[in-house]
Amino acid sequence: MRISRLPWAAPDELAAELRDHFTDFEEGAVDVSDIAAEVASKGDAALLELTARFDATEIEPTRLAVPLDEADDALEELDDEVEATLRMAVENVSIVAAAQLNDEERLVELPQGQTVLVGEVPVGAAGIYAPGGRASYPSTVVMGCATARVAGVERLVLVAPPGPDGKINPTTLAAASICGVDEIYAVGGAQAIFALARGTESIKPVDVIAGPGNDWVQAAKKTVFGEVGIDSLAGPSDLMVILDGDTDPHLAALDLCAQAEHGSESILLAVGPDDETLKRLEAEVERIALEQPSVKHCRLATVVAPSSELAIDLANAFAPEHLQLMDEGSAALASRIRTAGCVFTGPFTATAFGDYVAGSNHVLPTDGTGRIFGPLSPATFRRKTARVSLDADAARLLAGPLDALARAEGLPVHGMSATARAEEDE
Repeated sequence: MRISRLPWAAPDELAAELRDHFTDFEEGAVDVSDIAAEVASKGDAALLELTARFDATEIEPTRLAVPLDEADDALEELDDEVEATLRMAVENVSIVAAAQLNDEERLVELPQGQTVLVGEVPVGAAGIYAPGGRASYPSTVVMGCATARVAGVERLVLVAPPGPDGKINPTTLAAASICGVDEIYAVGGAQAIFALARGTESIKPVDVIAGPGNDWVQAAKKTVFGEVGIDSLAGPSDLMVILDGDTDPHLAALDLCAQAEHGSESILLAVGPDDETLKRLEAEVERIALEQPSVKHCRLATVVAPSSELAIDLANAFAPEHLQLMDEGSAALASRIRTAGCVFTGPFTATAFGDYVAGSNHVLPTDGTGRIFGPLSPATFRRKTARVSLDADAARLLAGPLDALARAEGLPVHGMSATARAEEDE
C-alpha cells in the first residue's frame, strides 16, 4: 500500500489535487474504437476472439449463451449459507428499490382546459454487466437484476466474463437463477457492452445497460450512451473515510483495505483531525495490507482537515463513490452531503454492508461523477411518459398564442396546424 500525506488546502483546490494524485497512478485513457469495429463487423466471432484475448479464461471459448439450466444447477449446488445470504440481499435490495418507484399516473389539468397525463413505464430490455474473470461478483448480479425486476423490465440479460475454466462463476450463475434472469452470456469487457448496445447474431440489443466495470467497460459505456441508456460511470471503486481521534483506527483501516480488494485502481482517501490520528490509521492499513493477500497494491492519500465542517466541504468537492462518516461531528452533518454516491454514517456502518446486504445499491457513480449521477435505482430502467389531450375549447384558447410564437420563430406551419383545430370548431 502506498500512503501519501497531502497538505490541507481549499476544498475545491484540494479535491482537484487529489484527482490528479490518483490519476497519475492510473494508466492512460483507453481506446475502445477497435473493439467496437470488430464487434460491428464480425459479431459473435469477434466476441469469442476478444474473450479469449482479454479475459481470464484458459480455455478457448466456443459459445456465448449460457443455458439457464446451468444457473439453476449452480443454485442447487450452492452452499446453503451463501444462498441464504444472496436471497437476503435480493429481498433487501428489492424492498429499497420498490420504495423508490413512482407507479402512479397523475392527471394534470391546466387553465385552458387541456390535460397532461404523466407517469412512468419500464424499458423493454436491460443488460446487466457483472465483472468477473479471476474474481466474481454475484453481488452485482443482485444489485442490477433485482432492481431491474422491481422496475418492471420484461427482458433481463446478464453478461459476465468467463473464468479460467471458460465458465461464468457458479455463484454468479446461482444469483442469476435467484433473480430470474432471462438470458446469460459468457462475455465481458468493452466487447460485451458493444454487443448489448448494438447486437450480434446471438445477443439482441437492449435499451439500458447497467453495472460496474474497469476502464474499458466505462469507455465503452461512454461510447454507446445515447444509443442506449446507461446507469452511470461506475468504474474502479473509491472510498473516502472521515474520522476523529475517537474512531477505532483498526475499523477504519479494515474499511479502506476492503475497498482495496477491488483492485489496484481503487482510490482510498482518509481525512482526520490531526497528524497522530492519521499515523495510527496508516500503521493499521500497512499491517492489514501485509497480512491479507486479497488487498491489492493501492494508493492511500491522507489529509488533516481543520474541522468536520471543512472535511464535509472536501467530500462534496471530491464526490467519492462511498463516503464513511465515522466520527460524531461529521455524521451529524450528513444532510449537507450533495455529491457522494452513498453515505455511511456511524462506527457500525461499514461500506461492506452496502456492498452486499444492507439493501442500498452498490452500483454507484465513481471518479467524481456523483455530481451528476446517483445510485442505480428503478429510475435507471424506467422512462417518463406524457399523454396530452385537448378538447375544442382548449384548442381555441391556445391556438392564437401558439400561432404568434410560431411565426416569431419562423415556423408558420406550426401555427397553421394549431389554428386549423380552432377553425374546425367554428
